[in-house]
Amino acid sequence: MGVGVRVVVNGEEREVADGMTVGALIRVLELTSERVAVERNGRIVARAEHERTVLVEGDRLEVVTLVGGG
Repeated sequence: MGVGVRVVVNGEEREVADGMTVGALIRVLELTSERVAVERNGRIVARAEHERTVLVEGDRLEVVTLVGGG
């Protein structure tokens, strides 16, 4: 595994492992992928793409937890 890359998640800078995917980030954040929406650099990342979307230096992500209610 290489050196980490810096990304911004919900306005907070953090270093993640080189090659980390959106799906892996969701797990690191201890979230359930079925209950989150992820925007990367202003574009929504489809849930089907979470495991294939590799984070790169400077990515800006917004991770939103979906809450159901009634």
